Amino acid sequence: MTRRRNVTEKLFDAHLVSGRPVAGHEIAITIDQTLTQDATGTLVMLTLESMGLVRVHTELSAQYVDHNLLQTDHKNPDDHLFLASACARFGLLLSPPGGGVSHPLHMERLGKPSKTLLGADSHTCAAGALGMLAIGAGGLDVALAMAGEPYFLRMPKVWGVRLSGSLPDWVSAKDVVLELLRRHGVAGGRGRILEYFGSGVAGLSAMDRHVIANMGAELGATATVFPSDAETRRFLAWQGREADFVELCADEGAEYELRETIELDALEPLVAKPSSPGNVVPVREVAGTPICQAYVGSSANPGYRDFAVVAHIVRGKTVDPRVSFDVNPTTRQVLHLLAREGLLADLVAAGARIHQTGCNGCIGMGQAPATGRNSLRTVPRNFPGRSGTREDSVWLSSPETAAASALAGAILDPRELGRPWFKVETPRPPLFTFEFIPPAPEAEARRVALVRGPNIGKLPELDALPRELSARIMLTLDDDVSTDEILPAGARVLPYRSNLEKIAEFCFERPSARLERPYFEVARAWLQEGVAHAILAGKNYGQGSSREHDALAPRSLGLLLVVAESFSRIHRTNLINYGVVPLTLRDPSTRLALARLDTLSFDTSTLATDGVVSVAVGGKPAFEALCDLSHRELELLRAGGASAWVRSRHARVAG
Repeated sequence: MTRRRNVTEKLFDAHLVSGRPVAGHEIAITIDQTLTQDATGTLVMLTLESMGLVRVHTELSAQYVDHNLLQTDHKNPDDHLFLASACARFGLLLSPPGGGVSHPLHMERLGKPSKTLLGADSHTCAAGALGMLAIGAGGLDVALAMAGEPYFLRMPKVWGVRLSGSLPDWVSAKDVVLELLRRHGVAGGRGRILEYFGSGVAGLSAMDRHVIANMGAELGATATVFPSDAETRRFLAWQGREADFVELCADEGAEYELRETIELDALEPLVAKPSSPGNVVPVREVAGTPICQAYVGSSANPGYRDFAVVAHIVRGKTVDPRVSFDVNPTTRQVLHLLAREGLLADLVAAGARIHQTGCNGCIGMGQAPATGRNSLRTVPRNFPGRSGTREDSVWLSSPETAAASALAGAILDPRELGRPWFKVETPRPPLFTFEFIPPAPEAEARRVALVRGPNIGKLPELDALPRELSARIMLTLDDDVSTDEILPAGARVLPYRSNLEKIAEFCFERPSARLERPYFEVARAWLQEGVAHAILAGKNYGQGSSREHDALAPRSLGLLLVVAESFSRIHRTNLINYGVVPLTLRDPSTRLALARLDTLSFDTSTLATDGVVSVAVGGKPAFEALCDLSHRELELLRAGGASAWVRSRHARVAG
């Protein structure tokens, strides 16, 4: 009897290179498309150069400039020129500054059902809205995919989420994913792929699905998958791309390893309180909380409808004068439609501050809130300090809640507005389509010189893993440490994304308060003494962004070992890719017996696939840690990281 497969299984089966697609087993898949953005793309391009790549091997690779848009000095515009030259040389499509946020723009112009997409951005999973297998990863993994290498991962469990009914008035797609975060928290999706099915899916537009798929990253999920159905076809036809449509649906009676049901009719407006996407409560419970900012936009709510509903709510009204009403159109196409349909004028008349199309305040590039004041945002994340304000207070909500609250000057349940007096209709197809800049023809590409500004550094050469690893604990950290806490984002830090020596100075700024000097100073002093260091952490270490700087910068300062109760998927892989050993505590209570300045040591030859390693602690009893590594990952570590491993492998082949 033929197995009745879900959509995820069909996608993996069509792209499997090696391994058994059984949960927990390492597999390799082919990658059809890649996505990079400017906060990660510079390191990717430097990696391609170091590999001697002539031309990308994917069906399509796209580079977006959407994060580092502020041009307060030479660094960002210089890097934009570098990225443009690298795209021309290596064969990538380029979306220059102002084109829009990568995820919705990719969905508008390039995404194709049934394809795989690997992106150097954790929210790449948004493309699952089109029936793609879209996975966020570190830039080094994406560079390898561009070079024609398969992508390796542990096969996740498939978590089927059945949707039934339809969304009530004033409840939208953001509330669906906030409901899952309310139930399961920020680690609830680790080791899983979310696949949505059921009668309720048909009532969600393609961009509604994008909202839900995008924030699968906040659950820690590997990917989110929707079927490619009649709604997918309608969206692609509206974009003038109906020829790209491929039907891809689960078989009748398809099985899932985990199952859950969300009754859409039963949902109500929800909000995530500071400072975690998993800190979710009903809006009615916090109604009346004053706000200083209402922020609409970002990859989490990027569609025309998300802005149109806000424009209708504020039409003919004025937002509270104490509120900064920030509107961030996500693509040129969306901005054009808002202007063409007259909705941009409604927003401006209500008091909106219109910003350029890009990530902007979501990544801390401007629009930072005042100290000690509440900012209500439609962005995907509210990790501490991510907004650009060190002591921020960011809440996450739907566009409906953000607009109602902007008018009230305080958090307001949009149901208090009464029955909806408007209906957002899909406008006629957009006449405006933003065109990507194509690469140079392959025959000319070799002659394209990379444009290097003074801020472009070199990739470090990392040493192989020593036989006897000894590392002193530098920091002891709590649960759910985010990559924004390891290395901040924002206008102050990200312009140094291609200058590793400088960006390393911002590592662990908050935890550094526990040290006698800033982390980077202590780490460099220890390095001069020949002392490597370790970090001890709790659960879900490294949640959040895919930025590999969060692994590479500490590694350049001598980090060789992270011991934690559990790791976020992307950051764990980034650590391995740069030669840092991630060990999982076999007994979580061991963490209480360890302290800063303890020296941890073990023989790295004892590291074995999915084995146990005994770690000695100077002056204390040894403890056991899990070496949750595949044979390939062990090879990467022993070589000193993925780049060294690839170079040695190519050298063996050439020899």
